[in-house]
Amino acid sequence: MIDWNRVYELRREIGADDFGEVVELFLDEVEEGIAALREGSPLDTLESHLHSLKGSALNLGFVRFAEMCQAGESAASQGVADQVNVTDVLDSYEASKAAFLNGLNNMTAA
Repeated sequence: MIDWNRVYELRREIGADDFGEVVELFLDEVEEGIAALREGSPLDTLESHLHSLKGSALNLGFVRFAEMCQAGESAASQGVADQVNVTDVLDSYEASKAAFLNGLNNMTAA
């Protein structure tokens, strides 16, 4: 669900001191996109919302969520956005976020 190697790489790249701030910024950005999906993002903008979410997800190592966004983005680009199960995408985000935050707590406690 989470690519912890990516998370550790990101932490090394930006430094442990700035890592928390960067994570917070990424999560805020993702939450904005998630809010648009929850509000019922119009089908004509679904592809771009999912594309943006996918990029943020990959930066944070949210592998499963990024895969769900990619599948939805592909469907939307093929004109079948109405077949994207937004509930599954949102559920995947919530599960990924919980696993990520739990793992971060373990990482910082170590």
